Amino acid sequence: MAEDGWNSRDPVRVSLAYTPDSVWRNRAEFPRGREQIVEFLTRKWQKELEYRLIKELWAFDGNRIAVRFAYEWHDADGNWFRSYGNENWEFDSNGLMQKRYASINDLAINESERKFHWPQGRRPDDHPSLSELNL
Repeated sequence: MAEDGWNSRDPVRVSLAYTPDSVWRNRAEFPRGREQIVEFLTRKWQKELEYRLIKELWAFDGNRIAVRFAYEWHDADGNWFRSYGNENWEFDSNGLMQKRYASINDLAINESERKFHWPQGRRPDDHPSLSELNL
């Protein structure tokens, strides 16, 4: 569901998975609360065009989950990137995410090296996972 939300590229929809006072670290930015999350995601998806994301569960214990992910996007000049990362999530008693810590690295790729080719939106069920793509 987290992957589907992010692939919607709807900042308000994504923000509703988080507590109203959620704390984030995303690269060198530190959004706090839903309003700042919406502002952050709006800026992100204005820069990261044709964004497509795959997430994969790495580990979980109690109310904490670790996931790894990769997403592809291009900038306004048509330069393509694959961004790799890890996220640590902590949930409250209602199942909303109260903490999100993301570490992300960008790799410049040629358009011919892209691996995520579905129409924008939800990843199709038959599309390979990160492990199946050897990412």
